Amino acid sequence: IVRPIFNLLVLIDAIIPGHDFGLAIIIFTIVIRMLMWPLVKKQLRQAKAMRELQPEIKRIKKEAAGNRQKESAMLMELHKEREVSPFGSIGTLIIQLIILIGLYSGLRKIVFDPKQILTFSYPFLQHLGWIKGLATNIHEFHRTLLGVVDLSRSALSKTGVYWPAMLIVTGRAVMQYFQSKQLMPSSKDSRKLKDILKQAGTGKKADQSEVNAAVGRSTRYFLPVMVFLFTINYPSALSLYWFVGGLVAFIQQSIVLRE
Repeated sequence: IVRPIFNLLVLIDAIIPGHDFGLAIIIFTIVIRMLMWPLVKKQLRQAKAMRELQPEIKRIKKEAAGNRQKESAMLMELHKEREVSPFGSIGTLIIQLIILIGLYSGLRKIVFDPKQILTFSYPFLQHLGWIKGLATNIHEFHRTLLGVVDLSRSALSKTGVYWPAMLIVTGRAVMQYFQSKQLMPSSKDSRKLKDILKQAGTGKKADQSEVNAAVGRSTRYFLPVMVFLFTINYPSALSLYWFVGGLVAFIQQSIVLRE
């Protein structure tokens, strides 16, 4: 999985004018996201369909009045009627996760050890002029974006804050927020998690679907913070990949959710 992904990035870097590594990452990320488009589209449609069933699921829970067997049978019938599977997107998610791990591993190889371009590339790529030049002088490989941003540096290190990388990391966190918000819109009658728990403390049983929705809304604030803290110490090449991937994903989600 890693090697073909790695070689695709190397090929893009080898054929673009100027061999700008940052530009290669941007093109590479867009290409990969487009190749994953059928999987993403299927997953998002499944998520949207499940979200649209929520009013029906609430009605069923109310009608079942705590009868678990009746509730399960009615939910099964609802999913069958609407041709929606609660677990329909799991296989798609697993495939995407495997691909993303391969992307991450391939990118790390180049960032941390550029000599891997010579040893891990396919033989037919090693005959390209740019790679032949690297074989004689590996220092010709520049890990920069437009010759300005050093993509081997992290946003925060022992030497202090590297602001170009900090901007990329911040941009990735912001994109994560908008991605999450886009997939979990708030309805007018939505209640905050603390209000639900407060009411549950008085003895009134909380509706599990309402609790799940409230937790989901909370993650749109939690995930961007986690993304920021996770990427702040990594080379900004990885942050650039995640930022561009998040931007393209946001556009893809907009297309599917608008249909």
